[in-house]
Amino acid sequence: MMLPEITRAQLALRNGQDKPEIWIAYQGLVYDVTVSKLWRNGKHYEHWAGQDLTDELKDAPHSELVFEKFKPIGSLKVIK
Repeated sequence: MMLPEITRAQLALRNGQDKPEIWIAYQGLVYDVTVSKLWRNGKHYEHWAGQDLTDELKDAPHSELVFEKFKPIGSLKVIK
């Protein structure tokens, strides 16, 4: 099953402020983290939801295995 493409604009609206869903992207996949208590109001420490966090993970105290807790809901659309 192919995942739907999600644009950066659609991702940006799921920042915990504009819409009830809280989404983040990592390595081309978009994850719904709405149920996570660590993402309340769209903020997780100094990181904000609604954006691609691929480059920010290197500064995190955890590995990419944290994404295994969440099911990918889409792929981040690449604009060429």
